[in-house]
Amino acid sequence: MFEDVTVIGAGRAGSAIAARLNERGVAVRENGELRLLCVPDRAIAEVARSIERGPWVAHVSGGTPLAALEPHVNRFSVHPLQTLTLERGPEQLDGAWGAVTAEFEEAQARGLWLAETLGLQPFVLADDRRGSYHAGASIASNFLVTLHRAASKLFEDAGAPPEALVPLMTRTIENDFDLTGPISRGDWETVERHRAALRGSGFEHAYEALVEVTRT
Repeated sequence: MFEDVTVIGAGRAGSAIAARLNERGVAVRENGELRLLCVPDRAIAEVARSIERGPWVAHVSGGTPLAALEPHVNRFSVHPLQTLTLERGPEQLDGAWGAVTAEFEEAQARGLWLAETLGLQPFVLADDRRGSYHAGASIASNFLVTLHRAASKLFEDAGAPPEALVPLMTRTIENDFDLTGPISRGDWETVERHRAALRGSGFEHAYEALVEVTRT
């Protein structure tokens, strides 16, 4: 649907996307039919305004509305729902889902095509639902890092190897997030021991909040 694409931004997303487009036979060059903005969210509006009207314009942000692409009318977004790193290549996109947002049928068709070309499993996301969507993505990815750091610190304090947590976390995902442990079985005596161990750790308030959310 696009024979050539201009990828603007060479960070984690831009590098993986450009490499994947090249793999799939889509030319990555200047003045492409599509200007794909892979820049930080705060820069999207400024970069979009710097592009003369004519080509299609899209961004890959999960949280930024399409209005940031003004004054362009031929616009859409494709958000790869994946955490990316510069140390890996386009294979990072394989099997991930991709949120496609568009305002009319042709734009949606082009967004779906781009998502599939990148190796993503596309789904349609309404522009006014981005807040909930991106908050969910951030909780699942960003807070997982926070939880791992906190759990690793507790393991270090106990003289246990933090790397032992990874198989536990991985198996929880493989088990379709089936909840186990003291909260699931109503073992509040054990929870109280956790609270005692966490006092002064800097994580006690987060633990309390997570207990309340988990028990409901």
